Amino acid sequence: MPAIRSIALHRMLVPLIEPFVISLGPIEAVQNLAVCIHTDDGLEGWGECSPYMTINGESLDTCFVVGQYFAQVLRGRDASDIAGAVAAMDAVIYGNTSIKSAFDMALHDIEAQRLKVPLYVLLGGANNKRLETDMTVSIGTPEKMAADALRFVQQGFPAIKVKLGQTLELDVARIRAIRGAIGNEHPLRTDANQGWGNADYALQVLQALAPFGIEHCEEPIPRWQFLDLARLSAASPIPIMADESCGDEHDAARLIRLNACGEFNIKLGKTGGVHKALKVVRLAEAGGITLQVGGFMESRLGMTAAAHLALASDAIHYCDFDTPLMFTEDPIEGGIRYAANGVIEVSDAPGLAARPKAAWLTGSWTAT
Repeated sequence: MPAIRSIALHRMLVPLIEPFVISLGPIEAVQNLAVCIHTDDGLEGWGECSPYMTINGESLDTCFVVGQYFAQVLRGRDASDIAGAVAAMDAVIYGNTSIKSAFDMALHDIEAQRLKVPLYVLLGGANNKRLETDMTVSIGTPEKMAADALRFVQQGFPAIKVKLGQTLELDVARIRAIRGAIGNEHPLRTDANQGWGNADYALQVLQALAPFGIEHCEEPIPRWQFLDLARLSAASPIPIMADESCGDEHDAARLIRLNACGEFNIKLGKTGGVHKALKVVRLAEAGGITLQVGGFMESRLGMTAAAHLALASDAIHYCDFDTPLMFTEDPIEGGIRYAANGVIEVSDAPGLAARPKAAWLTGSWTAT
């Protein structure tokens, strides 16, 4: 089996077209980390993480440092032993799921290349369903959000996701303005990013939003209030999707036992990578949970891995892969392709078949 010969870490900084605003604060620019792993038989795998300080407690700087710890314990290991590599990283440090996901992604890329199959085949999936991404409206004035939503509908996106999570009055005004702009038929989803404080207040907001035809609402209350999700889900006229409260397979198992909600949002940066994301998928399949696969601010590299995961299970109904469309430039070659009307095209080439363009890799570190 191929042994890990070298590991390189690269900062990848990309401007956004405009700030992306959620209830937890604005994102001014993309600050991601790319991981490149080489094996002694000449294979090269790439992974990416997009750390989010207010969600997974990591930054570009912490990922760069912790990634060096991982390089020390992974170099020389069998690259095909992904489960062993994940366990080794977990033994080094608790949490840090964002940087762990980048290493996991690169190892999956290598293994799929070794087997000469696209990643989705390695994950037990098939390229037999249509993947479509929504497009997200970030927080702003009702007028600005309505104009953005209308533009996205005119561009052909099949569903609009709206960031909320402030006051009832303002969030309702936002959705009312958006419905006024796009009409009542276009699919509309919401994401409060934990912003509504508690279950009682969240229920008031959800009841006020119900007449506007909302498909689901992500994480309406703070994630540490997960014990209140079942009560909120039972009373809410809008289906609830767990996001920040559903990280790895242990979180998923807990939410299922609590009958907390009927939908989960999987992000590789929360699970710690593909290996654990698949465990969440299997739990969801057994528990009758509907899944969405999303991300943070990954480029097309990270979103390519997410798209391959989305082909691995029929329980995955929704894709939220729009962040690369917010970049001023595309730093990736290969990988998924964004076609018209939000359609995501996945390559059948071995592995991820995606890598960063050299010009976008800065501040690098290599262990050989």
